Amino acid sequence: MSKKIVELTEELVQPIVDEMNLELVEVEFVKEGNNYFLRVYVDKEGGIDIEECGKVSEQLSEKLDEADPIEQAYFLEVSSPGVERRLKKRSDFERFVGSHIYVKTYEPIDGNKEFYGDLIAFENDLVTLVIKEKTREKEIQIPYDKIAKANIAVTF
Repeated sequence: MSKKIVELTEELVQPIVDEMNLELVEVEFVKEGNNYFLRVYVDKEGGIDIEECGKVSEQLSEKLDEADPIEQAYFLEVSSPGVERRLKKRSDFERFVGSHIYVKTYEPIDGNKEFYGDLIAFENDLVTLVIKEKTREKEIQIPYDKIAKANIAVTF
């Protein structure tokens, strides 16, 4: 059910974000407590502002009202993915080479399933990170299809 809602929302919102020269980062439909939320994350080079989020929200809301794909009451939220944005698509990994990221894998690689490191390359579906192991730096390659979750990691 929620997968169909996400797919339909992506279809409805893509032309809106394309026209505004924005990137559709992610759509999710989740239940939190008694409430349902349809969340749409959009971005652009240099970041997105509240006015742009508002425009996407207005236009998408109209299209959702026309299509009426969601039976239950829900809240529509359009926002930036934030500083710790998720990395899902191959293009995300290509774009954020040079960034410090967090990666969680489906199965252990070198005995670990979680990695924090600098993304130094994404080639041939391999994510290459430089991680710190005690006092030394080590390069590790993670196959794209083994990644359960990845996002930008903020360092202080």
